[in-house]
Amino acid sequence: MFVNRSEGAPQSLRAAWMALAGLSAVFLFEMLDNSILNVALPTIGRELGASTVALQWVTGAYTVVFGGLMLVFGALADRVGRRRVMLVGLVLLGLASLATAFVTSAWQLIAVRAVMGVAAAMTTPGTMALAFRLFDTDGLRLRAVTLISTVGLVGMAIGPTVSGFVLSFAPWQVLLLVNVPVAALAYVGVRAGIAADREDELHRDPVDVPGAVLGTAAIVLALLAPTLFVNQGVGAWRPWAAVAGAVGAGALFVRRERTAAYPLLDLGLVARPLVSSGLAYKAAAGLATAGLGYLVTLQLQLAWGWSPGFAALGMLPQVVVLLGAGPFVNPFVERVGHARAALLSSVAVVSGLAVYGFLGRFGYVYVAVALALVAAGLRVVGVVAGLNVLRGLPKDRASIGSALTDTVTEVSNGVGLAVSGTVLAALFTGSVAASDWSAAQAAQFQRAATVGGLVLTGVAAALVGWGMVRARRSSTNGGQAPRTDEVAGPTTGSGTRSGPASGRTA
Repeated sequence: MFVNRSEGAPQSLRAAWMALAGLSAVFLFEMLDNSILNVALPTIGRELGASTVALQWVTGAYTVVFGGLMLVFGALADRVGRRRVMLVGLVLLGLASLATAFVTSAWQLIAVRAVMGVAAAMTTPGTMALAFRLFDTDGLRLRAVTLISTVGLVGMAIGPTVSGFVLSFAPWQVLLLVNVPVAALAYVGVRAGIAADREDELHRDPVDVPGAVLGTAAIVLALLAPTLFVNQGVGAWRPWAAVAGAVGAGALFVRRERTAAYPLLDLGLVARPLVSSGLAYKAAAGLATAGLGYLVTLQLQLAWGWSPGFAALGMLPQVVVLLGAGPFVNPFVERVGHARAALLSSVAVVSGLAVYGFLGRFGYVYVAVALALVAAGLRVVGVVAGLNVLRGLPKDRASIGSALTDTVTEVSNGVGLAVSGTVLAALFTGSVAASDWSAAQAAQFQRAATVGGLVLTGVAAALVGWGMVRARRSSTNGGQAPRTDEVAGPTTGSGTRSGPASGRTA
C-alpha cells in the first residue's frame, strides 16, 4: 500500500490547485474526445469522402488503441515514473492534434486518431494514480478524484452541443485542435504541481513482453468484437472469430502471468479483496451504462418515433444526475464508508437496469427513472471503486491498478453493447434502421429491449454479487485497505523488490 506523504503533502484541494487543474485537463480530454467528434462525423464524411466503415474507424481506432495499450503503459509507468509517462503522452497528444490541420483523407485522420489513442493510454492511467499519491488522507483523495471526474463529465455532457455550435461557423478540424491548449494546460499543471516519482514508489522488474503482447491482443479483440457484431450480425464469422481470439489470448495471458517470474499483471494482487471487488463494481457500471444507452437511444428514436433532438432531451435525466450529484458524493461516502458506498451505488446501477427491463416498455417515465438510477450509481461507484482498487495495492503498482480499472470499464462497455446488439439481432427481423416498422416489428423490438435489459440486469447483478462477496473478505481487516507500509516481498535498499514474482501475495 502507499506510504503516507505527510511531509509536504497538500492539506487541502486549494493548496494543490495547479496539480488538480492539470489532472482535470487530462481527464477532460479523455471524456471529451469522442463525444465532441461524433456530431462532426457527417461533415467529416462529406469533406473527406469517407465511407461508413472509414467513419466508424475514425472513432473506433482511438477506442481500440486506447483500451488495448493501457495495461502496457500502466506497467511501464510503474517502472519509469507515472509523471514522466504522462508528460510524454501529453506532448504526443499535442503533436497529434496539430497534425489534424494537415489531414486530407479519412485514413490519415484514422492514423491521427490512433496516435491520440496511444497518448490517451499514456496519460489516463496516471490520472488517478497521481491524484492518489498527491494527498495523504482518503478524504482528500476522494474529494480530488470527485473534482477531476466532475470536470470530465461536464466535458462529456456539453461536448456534442459545443461541437454543433462550433461547426456552424468553423471547420471540423477545430474540434481536435482544441486538444492542443488542453494538453498544454495539463502539461504545465502536472509538471509544476506534482513532484517526480520517488524511487521507493517505483519498481525495476523486467518488462513481461509476452504477457504484454497477449494482454494487448485479448483486449483489442474484445473491443473489436462488439463493433463486428453490430455491423455484420450474429450470423457472420468475423465477430465470433474475434470473440474466440479474445478468449484464447486471454487464457494464454492468464497462464503466462501465473508462471512468469516477473508478470506484467500480478494476478495475486488482482485477487486481493479490495481490488477484485472494485473491478467487479466498475465492470457492472460500465456494462449498464453502455448497454442501457444503446437500447434507450434506439427505443426513443425508432420504436417511439422521437426526433434526434427530442431523443437527446430524453437522455437528460442521465446528464442531470451525473452533473448534479457531484456535491453529494463526498458526504455520502464519508457517512457510509467506502465499502458500503461502492456496494450501494452498484445496487443502484442494477436497480436501474431492472426498472428498464421490467417497466421500460410501459412509458418514458420508467425509462427516465432507469437512466437516473444508473447515473446516480455510476457517479459514486466510478470514484469509490477506483479508489478502492488503489487502496488495495502496493505503492509501486499504482499505475497498473489504475490502468486495470480503466481497461475493465472499456471492455465492459463493449460487452454491454455486444449483449444489447446481439439480443436485438436475434429477436428483431429486418433492418432496425428502416423506417415505417410494422406492428410485428415494433412488438419484436419491445420484446428485444425487455430481454436485453433483463440480461444486462442479470450479468450486472452477478458482478455486483461477486464484488460483495470479495468486499466481505476485506472486513477481516476492519474493512480497511492494507497498512500503508505493507508491500509484499522483500525490498532492496532503494525500495524496489528483489527476486522473481515480486509483489505476489500468498
